[in-house]
Amino acid sequence: MGTIKSTWAGTPISLDDQLEDAAWSGAQDKQMKFDGGFMLAKNDAKYLYVVLDVVKDTHNDPGTGDYFWFTFDLNRNRAITPRYDVNYGNYPGNPNKMGRQYYLGAGRWTGLLNEVQKSECKSTFGTSPNSSTPHRIWKFKFRLTDLKINLLWWWFSSYTKFGFRVHSNKPNLNYDTPANFFRDFSKLHTLYFSRKPSISTADLGPVMGSVGLIPTTKINSSGRATTASNYFIYARNAAFGGLLNVIGNRTKMNQLPGIGAKKYKVFHRKGTSGGFSEFVTSWYNYKWNGSDYVLEASSPDSSNFYKMPNSGVDYSIDDLLFQFNSTKLNTGLHQFKVKFYNNAGIEVGATSPEQVLGMYIDNNVPEVSINSVKYKNAEIGACGIVNLQNANDQIDVDFEAFDTEGNLLDYSLTARWGDGDSKNIVYKKYDPVTTPGNWKGSHHILGSFKAEKTCAHSFNVYARARTTNGYGYVGKNTTYRYVTIIKP
Repeated sequence: MGTIKSTWAGTPISLDDQLEDAAWSGAQDKQMKFDGGFMLAKNDAKYLYVVLDVVKDTHNDPGTGDYFWFTFDLNRNRAITPRYDVNYGNYPGNPNKMGRQYYLGAGRWTGLLNEVQKSECKSTFGTSPNSSTPHRIWKFKFRLTDLKINLLWWWFSSYTKFGFRVHSNKPNLNYDTPANFFRDFSKLHTLYFSRKPSISTADLGPVMGSVGLIPTTKINSSGRATTASNYFIYARNAAFGGLLNVIGNRTKMNQLPGIGAKKYKVFHRKGTSGGFSEFVTSWYNYKWNGSDYVLEASSPDSSNFYKMPNSGVDYSIDDLLFQFNSTKLNTGLHQFKVKFYNNAGIEVGATSPEQVLGMYIDNNVPEVSINSVKYKNAEIGACGIVNLQNANDQIDVDFEAFDTEGNLLDYSLTARWGDGDSKNIVYKKYDPVTTPGNWKGSHHILGSFKAEKTCAHSFNVYARARTTNGYGYVGKNTTYRYVTIIKP
């Protein structure tokens, strides 16, 4: 069983990028060796980028029987789960067209699926930092959602289990790693995803640099965050909720030990007036032990001092000052500050002015309901049956999507029927240009639907909160009603 650590891709990687290009910088330091060459990996919030640098395949024969398999244990249980775990491969004779197939059992698959494939592959031939002799290089771009990976899951280490084959006709080479991987998942390799994008130093707060990926300089006086649309996380006047990571300014964290900082305290108050009190919380962070990430607990001592994080240790979340479950706090603006101390309990490293971080905490989800479903002004109850008088007649839906605190991100009304068919009836999202400030939504929103066929239908209302944990939006609510529509 091998292990490879993906590094963060600061910009999306093209399959035309070379291993010598800046896009792949840093990946070679963490590459994994296999019998025929080397595997490199980087990722961003949307894709896993992989290169199989097959230095032993030195015959340039594109379009022949050369092929690859790339297997992922999607639920990571080290066992083949039929019709869930996947194997990617290229279409015969087409090295640059990739498809996927589900496992049916050991060494058995459904065959490549007939689907639009958003993941990509490319076969190239050339030199690399691993060999100056031209050789086969396979490049891949896997969509994280297809791999069942969500980098928002910050309470545990994000990883996948995998194995692959690279085959060449000339020379006659076949490399399976690990051996027999497509029949036995128990020894699959592990790939750990990076969740450490580099935030611009200019954007970081002086002590508390960021909340997750959101720089504290992007949080306004009301405790809501706004970032650019092309930033890692596009926050639009967003409140905070869920499990929150307050991360230190890397430059400051590196300087503090040199001036004697050994410990620190966190202080908190509700609102913007009154005294601060010591804030007590505890958390776990994953620490790299040389071959794996292992859990390490952090909590204050009896005097509410926290131990300084070791900047020389590779943590899943580097420079983590404190983590807390915001559901334990009341809705509204909360303020925090951090002070550092030497072993004698004397404050060191104070900044002027003192940084006070405000966050508007809101863990409430939007209110959603279907007020009525009507045909020609007559109510259709749940599980009701309606016979349309005319094929073009419409069903009218009155629903609500409302957020008392004004932290509504978007809402939708969708009709679903049959074998996965659906149609979006109403959709509206928060727009800070047309709706500056906060947005509550509405109690009465109207939508009309014309059925395409006789079938049982569900009308689904979905609403998301404009609330972030620093890595994406959290908080949603949904409701639905079933009716059967019969067309003439």
